[in-house]
Amino acid sequence: LYGHPVVATGVCHTDWEYLFETGKGMKFRPFPLVLGHEAAGIVESTGPEVTRFSPGDKVIPLFLPYCGECERCLSPKTNHCKKNWTNMQAGVLADGTSRISCKGQQVYQFLGVSSFSQYTVVPDTSVAKIRSDAPLDKVCLLGCGVSTGYGAAINAGKVEKDSSCAVFGLGAVGLAAVMGCKVAMARRIIGVDINPDKFEKARQFGATDCINPRDYIKPIQEVVVEKTGGGVDYALECVGSPAIMNAAFESTRDAWGTCVIAGWTETEVMSISVEKLLMGRTLKGTYFGGWKSVKDVPKLVDDYMNHKLKLDEFITEKLPLVQINKAFDLLKSGKSIRTVVSLQDS
Repeated sequence: LYGHPVVATGVCHTDWEYLFETGKGMKFRPFPLVLGHEAAGIVESTGPEVTRFSPGDKVIPLFLPYCGECERCLSPKTNHCKKNWTNMQAGVLADGTSRISCKGQQVYQFLGVSSFSQYTVVPDTSVAKIRSDAPLDKVCLLGCGVSTGYGAAINAGKVEKDSSCAVFGLGAVGLAAVMGCKVAMARRIIGVDINPDKFEKARQFGATDCINPRDYIKPIQEVVVEKTGGGVDYALECVGSPAIMNAAFESTRDAWGTCVIAGWTETEVMSISVEKLLMGRTLKGTYFGGWKSVKDVPKLVDDYMNHKLKLDEFITEKLPLVQINKAFDLLKSGKSIRTVVSLQDS
């Protein structure tokens, strides 16, 4: 275990969803709880058995562990390490307790991270050491949203050169998916969102077309199929809505269309036409974009520093911690892509 001051944290839709929609799209977790899971900071101290980190290291805490030893970590097929998984999902560390308390009462750590706090403690299997010249108020976004969307296209979808793609939802995850399709050299990238204010930003990231479902009477999947002469090669769902998941799946071309679900929901069920699946489509999910967290996040930081990956363009607001509620309001209103909260200026 190690402790570190959190320098900057992004405000993610999953935080908002847990705050306001527990029981709908999110499973219940114990209260009281400190939210936040997309962050970057500096190691302040380490436990006696921690060998890979030293005070002063720049790091990104991770809600997905990587022990490097289990069957899943050793397999190239998945990034789903389960080290301390059950406890961290329940808001505690390996010993069954959290490291945050208030007036003698235990306060739980959201996804084992709790970055809406100036200090936190996480296991050494759930933190990535990054280069010392990385700007923490930018690379914090690699702790969740950008990595998830970018990896959905690159790792899960394996988008190919000259292919056609549709990205459903143009928040941070969706824009990162658009960026992934662009990096993969897709020929056509269609952004789909009911908020047309996001279209200009989507085009900056590489979208060739932008569609608002509210501009059409037909279901959006029929619009996409018509516009592409039979459907897209790849569809990426970045909202977390079963209805949109189904629309994304049905927007793909038969024989080889692939639909990747990156939008988060823990409780809801989607239904699909079995015939459309039998006609050669692939439906798959991704968690954290398929990246092996501790191992791959430093490489993503390098890509950003080498100008191969955008991060600055996702950030629409910067606020101190005392204005965290404004960050949630901006997120819900659709007026921001990512608000970065500074923890040490508050």
